[in-house]
Amino acid sequence: MEDIVRFDKVSKSFGQVEILKGVSFSVRAGEVVALIGRSGSGKSTALRCINGLERVSGGALHVCGRAMHDGNVALGELRKEVGIVFQSYNLFPHLTVEENVMLAPRKVKRAGKQEARELAMHVLRQVGMEERATYYPEQLSGGQQQRVAIARSLAMQPRLMLFDEVTSALDPELTGEVLRVIERLADDGMTMVLVTHEMAFARSVADQIMFMHQGIVWEGGSGKLLDAPATPELKQFVGNGL
Repeated sequence: MEDIVRFDKVSKSFGQVEILKGVSFSVRAGEVVALIGRSGSGKSTALRCINGLERVSGGALHVCGRAMHDGNVALGELRKEVGIVFQSYNLFPHLTVEENVMLAPRKVKRAGKQEARELAMHVLRQVGMEERATYYPEQLSGGQQQRVAIARSLAMQPRLMLFDEVTSALDPELTGEVLRVIERLADDGMTMVLVTHEMAFARSVADQIMFMHQGIVWEGGSGKLLDAPATPELKQFVGNGL
């Protein structure tokens, strides 16, 4: 299988502060990769580099066949293939659920109104929100809004989905409903990279788990990694329930 994402000794600095210090890992088509680690370990920065929200400072990063370390990469074209969902939902409050999801296909892909509506209903069914299509965001729970945000990204029919701590603002019940949506996407073969603190979920869904510490991939492997850490740092992280 082809690599959808490939980090090769990637570094990223903000001024004099080096956040990523030679990160290397790859994500193959159809794989789910979970990035775990303490705050400040570089997880979200790595994710943002994949989508071009941050430019790498050194090393090589390839995403969907594009060289992200090349300053001339066409970010607009890349973002047609790479969807990202954040902790905050960022839905437009004056638009209905359906209109929120239709917006990007109409504006970016120039889809016709009927085509965009059919696509919106398809992805809303994927996340179990088709019955809320005419609701406004303020009429939805946090978990429902996050599911709509996922549908909005899916409407662009991406090759890769990125999730940055999408459940961290939700209570346990709402967290469960969002994680079930991501699990169904994994079952359907969607390639995904997720930053998460949900260890049980990472263990059950991810093909690879990358423990980031001090700006590098400290340990990486299957879900068994969490049952038998090879380093004191991961053992302490898992033991603290972080």
